[in-house]
Formats: sequence, C-alpha cells, structure tokens
Amino acid sequence: MRQRLPVLLAALWWGSLSAIGFLAVPMLFKHLPTPAMAGTLAARLFEAQTFVSAGCGLALLLASMRRGDAPQEAWARDAMPWIIGGMLLALLVQFGVAPRIVARTDLRLWHSVGTAMYALQWICALRVLLRVSGPPR
Repeated sequence: MRQRLPVLLAALWWGSLSAIGFLAVPMLFKHLPTPAMAGTLAARLFEAQTFVSAGCGLALLLASMRRGDAPQEAWARDAMPWIIGGMLLALLVQFGVAPRIVARTDLRLWHSVGTAMYALQWICALRVLLRVSGPPR
C-alpha cells in the first residue's frame, strides 16, 4: 500500500481539480438563479480545493523523502518541481488572486489570472500523476 500511496494522492489531487473546475463550478453558474450566488459557492469550493491541493502536495513531498540509506525513487526526483509548482499556484490563487476577485478589483483581469493559474495547477497535478503512475524504472 505504501508504494501506491503517491499514485492515490496524485489521483486525488488531479481528480479533485478536474471535478471542481470543470464540473461543479460550471454547473453552479448554469443552475443557480444568479451569478452572485454561484460565485459565492464557487469561491468556497475553490477554497476547499486549495486545502486539498496543499494536503496532497505535502503528503507527496513526505512520501518522496528518502528512507535511511535508500536512494530516492525516480518518480520523486521527476515529480518534485511539479508538486512544488502546483502547491505554489494553489496558494497564490487562494491568497493572492481570490481576494481581488471577491473585492471585485479589476474583476476581468483577476478572474483571467486565476483561471490561468488554476489551469496551470491542473497541468502540474497531471504531470505528477503521470510521473508517479508511470512504469517503474
């Protein structure tokens, strides 16, 4: 089980980003009566997603640590920049971009920046998933 934990964590990270960003939030805007209501709920979902991303990233970093004299696994070396990048993007969106969107400061610009950063985080999580689930070396 310990050997498959990185795959499960990466799948949870990428799958949750996909479900929230590409399924749940668009459905909120389609089915709720006002965009303001949808936006409020979307903000809460994205906040929860930030904690899922940070938790999965932290757990992946811990799983990638060497044990004693054992060499670091290949997936860990390959995935490390993507894990750190994805976690950084998640935190930047939540604590840098989201407050500007909530304050409606230059909404179009900050929504576009947040969307681009979320998409980049999705790519980082996908790269991590592909690295950890790839064939053993």
